[in-house]
Amino acid sequence: MTSTASIHLAGAALCAGMLFSNAATAQSYPSKPVRIIVPQSAGGSTDLVARPMAKVLGEAMGQSFFVENRPGAGSLIGSDAVAKAAPDGYTLLMVAASFSINPSVYAKLPFDPVRDFSPITQISAFPNILVVQSTSAFKTVQEFLAYARANPGKLNYASSGVGTGTHLSMEMMKYMAKLFIVHIPYKGGAPAVNGLLGRQVDVNLATISTALPHVKSGALRALAVTTAKRWPATPDLPTLGEAGLSGYDYTSWVGMLAPAKTPAAVIDRLWKESAKAGRSAEMQKILAQEAAEPIGNSPQQFAAIVEREIATWKKVVEAAGIKPE
Repeated sequence: MTSTASIHLAGAALCAGMLFSNAATAQSYPSKPVRIIVPQSAGGSTDLVARPMAKVLGEAMGQSFFVENRPGAGSLIGSDAVAKAAPDGYTLLMVAASFSINPSVYAKLPFDPVRDFSPITQISAFPNILVVQSTSAFKTVQEFLAYARANPGKLNYASSGVGTGTHLSMEMMKYMAKLFIVHIPYKGGAPAVNGLLGRQVDVNLATISTALPHVKSGALRALAVTTAKRWPATPDLPTLGEAGLSGYDYTSWVGMLAPAKTPAAVIDRLWKESAKAGRSAEMQKILAQEAAEPIGNSPQQFAAIVEREIATWKKVVEAAGIKPE
């Protein structure tokens, strides 16, 4: 046998061995409980998706999946714990869209959001919703914009914290509409909405799951959604684009990642099982309660979204003049 033929045979054997190893890894995984770290507090929009998803995944994969909340430092503490965890599929991260915002609002991260993680899938998507008090004089986006332009600095808005989606989506709106509205950060989405309900602020671009119950009760008035198209849960509500901010598009999401170098076979199985779980009756019910839509895209598609949004938010932060902390 020639040396060239030997090399080809050795290469073929190596590839076959790798395929067998990947298949064996996928079949044996998981063999012990899997921890899903949520880097926000219990009861938030990410946590409310993570817990039922853990339950459905556990039932489907024959092993316990459990949620551990590690809030703090704008979600950096929990995310960093996963970035430094063993890449074996037994420590996962459930994040919100702020994951792709953080590189722009923090001068230094303890991890690289692209290099240190293996994306699994985007589980759900949902808009933010522009809300005011039910007694507010603003009945349309146009009325709100007209007043804000004519009275710079007289209005203020609540966010769930510096660098969150509710903060940056409003900063994008301010930049596009050329507005000066004062930012009042709160420690979470629910406190921000409570600030609006308590008349401490004038407006909030809140997550739809946080604001919609108060809209339905009549305590708040919804003016628009942030997505490019009208949202299925609120079909009568216009988009900000329809209201005059052409090109405005912000979609929030919840997604799952693993530490970098987690075996591809494990990532593939987690993606397929998560996508299937998102279509289950139990998850459909939960997501409907959150006014969210299931996604279940591939690891490659999710990775592309994260990288694209990191670049987008960098431009928004620079344009808005926000100084990284």
